[in-house]
Amino acid sequence: MSFKVFQINEEFLDVMPKEIVDLQENATWGNPKRGVMDLPFHKELIEEHSLCAGCPEAAALRYIMASIPNPEDTVIVNSTGCTSLVFPHIAMHTVHSLFGNQNAVASGIKRVLEYRYPDKVKDVIVLAGDGATIDIGLDCTLQSFFRQEKITTICFDNEVYANTGGQESGATPKGHVFKMAPKGKQFEKVPMWQLAIDSGCKYVARLTVSSPKRVESVIKKAVYVAREVGPTYVHLYTPCILEIGLNSDQGLEEMRSKDKERFAFFEYISPEAEEVINRKKAEGLL
Repeated sequence: MSFKVFQINEEFLDVMPKEIVDLQENATWGNPKRGVMDLPFHKELIEEHSLCAGCPEAAALRYIMASIPNPEDTVIVNSTGCTSLVFPHIAMHTVHSLFGNQNAVASGIKRVLEYRYPDKVKDVIVLAGDGATIDIGLDCTLQSFFRQEKITTICFDNEVYANTGGQESGATPKGHVFKMAPKGKQFEKVPMWQLAIDSGCKYVARLTVSSPKRVESVIKKAVYVAREVGPTYVHLYTPCILEIGLNSDQGLEEMRSKDKERFAFFEYISPEAEEVINRKKAEGLL
């Protein structure tokens, strides 16, 4: 784990696409004050990634990548789903887990890093969709909270199994109709942010990704608190515009409308987390 996490062999530099070279040369490594305001001048994700045109997840990933305070010493654990399509296109350490067990894998990685590097900061972040986090992986997710693993879990909630045809998930709102849920969802959306609080998370936030600066603030708080205190959880609304019948340019409008409804900004800060956050603000890192 180092600044050389993504480094092209010099012999291939002249044949590599420019956007790949830019990913190596223009990322914001080594700057704990990095953030979304650096995005116009630096690169965290190649343009020709595998997500659909206009997908809010692509915007969310760029904001998160730009906001992680210590990317060169961070491991991201991802799971099968739309989110996993983008990880070959970033310049960070990533580990792909089986569907649903991403928090168990992250727990093991975090413990090994603490043993191997007792005097260095090594952050571990889980990033997965609602199917992996709330449905198939719910047990692994909650058990990592119960055990007080010092990892950050980020859920991309698009409220559907988007890349397998459009099945309802536990995060789908009640009554919503999808191609593979023609009668509509029969039960209420699982309030994962409340489960996270009840399960011992020290910092929890629910929001859309319509405000880049807010995403940056939440991600930094979550990582800093997890580093020192215990598990943190971030729930991001990243709607699948194709499955809900929107055009590729309507994702931002959809998220802004939900900012005032089901995904109005919510933040839970435990007393221990508040101490960390206040200290980081005093240090100019938040």
